[in-house]
Amino acid sequence: MKLKERVTAIMAKLRETYPEAHCELEFATPFQLLVATILSAQCTDKQVNVVTRNLFGSLKTAQDFASVPQEDLETVIRPTGFFRNKARNLRAMAKDLIEKHKGEVPHSMAELTSLAGVGRKTANVVLGNAFGIEEGIVVDTHVARLSKRFRFTTKTDAEKIELVLMRLIPRLDWTNVSHWMIWHGRRRCFALNPDCVHCELTGICPSEGKVGKTQKVKLPVRKKAIANKALNVEDLEEV
Repeated sequence: MKLKERVTAIMAKLRETYPEAHCELEFATPFQLLVATILSAQCTDKQVNVVTRNLFGSLKTAQDFASVPQEDLETVIRPTGFFRNKARNLRAMAKDLIEKHKGEVPHSMAELTSLAGVGRKTANVVLGNAFGIEEGIVVDTHVARLSKRFRFTTKTDAEKIELVLMRLIPRLDWTNVSHWMIWHGRRRCFALNPDCVHCELTGICPSEGKVGKTQKVKLPVRKKAIANKALNVEDLEEV
């Protein structure tokens, strides 16, 4: 099966399998999603949701986060890990929002990635899920792993994987494809011992039955300078 045919077949099956796939971070406003996404770094969505249910009860606006003492914020978000850096980033991000955007979350990649602690992945999450803007594709560990197993790409850099996916997948599906792949990665195509026996992609996935315990994919840490750069869809063929 040629690459384009495989992409189409896999996307169709994932769409059919996960029709209700969505961002599993709980949020009521774009600002809450921005905060939750920052907290989700190196932490499960489930744990972030536990923390934000309490956090958003007392801190509701950018002004609240900008004003809260560092130590107090650290105490609440400690279960998400890296809580000192996350607390600093959240407070700095909130101050940026107040100073640059009157406390409101902006609607563009450039403006979002200019905020403290916000990279391209976080901006894609917010743009796609809070505003319905198809600017790019979220590439987390699940998307990176499945992109390799589906043989969409051999790239390991998050930005390069995103560029390849943007070339292969219709723009209308850029937000959904990350949901489909993340849900499949969490429910079937595990990093270790994927459940190929019961997989919905049997007969389509080129890695079916070939993945061992030594083939776990680790996504490289994004560098701020790279994460902030614009990705030009016109240049995707060069990736």
